Amino acid sequence: MTLKTMSKSGNRICDLFSIEFPIVQAGMVWCSGWRLASAVSNAGGLGLIGAGSMYPEVLREHIRKCKAATTRPFGVNVPLLYPEIDTLMKIITEEQVKIVFTSAGNPGTWTGFLKEKGITVVHVVSSTKFARKAEQAGVDGIVAEGFEAGGHNGREETTTLVLIPMVRDAVSLPLIAAGGIADGRAMLAATVLGAEGVQVGSRFAASEESSAHRSFKEKVTSAAEGDTMLTLKQLTPVRLIKNNFFQQVQQAEQRGASATELSTLLGTRRAKRGIFEGDLEEGELEIGQVAAAIRKIQPAAEILQEMWQQYVSLRKTLCT
Repeated sequence: MTLKTMSKSGNRICDLFSIEFPIVQAGMVWCSGWRLASAVSNAGGLGLIGAGSMYPEVLREHIRKCKAATTRPFGVNVPLLYPEIDTLMKIITEEQVKIVFTSAGNPGTWTGFLKEKGITVVHVVSSTKFARKAEQAGVDGIVAEGFEAGGHNGREETTTLVLIPMVRDAVSLPLIAAGGIADGRAMLAATVLGAEGVQVGSRFAASEESSAHRSFKEKVTSAAEGDTMLTLKQLTPVRLIKNNFFQQVQQAEQRGASATELSTLLGTRRAKRGIFEGDLEEGELEIGQVAAAIRKIQPAAEILQEMWQQYVSLRKTLCT
């Protein structure tokens, strides 16, 4: 898709989700509740509820509240390694969710089940290998997420700039770019590389409607270049803001700690402690490299409009 044909009308991402703008809000743990998802959807993008940090009945509550807050399409992001995945999928189908983004697992396991229920399925990948597997599994679209992204990340450490054109050449499905995208400039670059829409995480994590703690949002907006790093590669690679917990992980890895020891250090509540409860030293602070470019906490609708207007303005300049 070229710059001249990329628009909110006739765009495959907009058509797939019945949305106005090809901008998806990432489903982030402890950030993406019903308030954020509904705010993005009401603004014309696609909001996602992040199920990864929710007990099944909590997810049901968020779905129902999101339905009450918006008449526009929204979806649920589901990490496929979720321990109660069967219960989660049952709730999603019972509540008649129309869009599901899957990640962190084999898309072949649940795609057929979801599509039989009439659900649009998109899978998040970090390599061309997994993009092809997702296409073979029958998904409707793909998110290709580069190494710059926050939270859990690909082991290959392929950057968005390199990943997007390779995935575009590898599959024919509608393609969404993610990782390091927080403004219209990055969105335009992603479309030039072959994406038809973008998924935005870090900037929405620092939005007014994000369920993250205010202290975490302020930490994000004060981050500088180099303040995040990918770590915990023996477990599941995750990009974190450097703090005391991060230093403990680094020291453990440097002395050759086992995966078991790292799992014990991580525990079960580190991300909640950092992102949701605001413990900036002992919590796990997941965010992308692009945090260094985010300087204020804004309403989600304002973020989306700024991105789209900058994108359109730049596109017009380059096409004339």
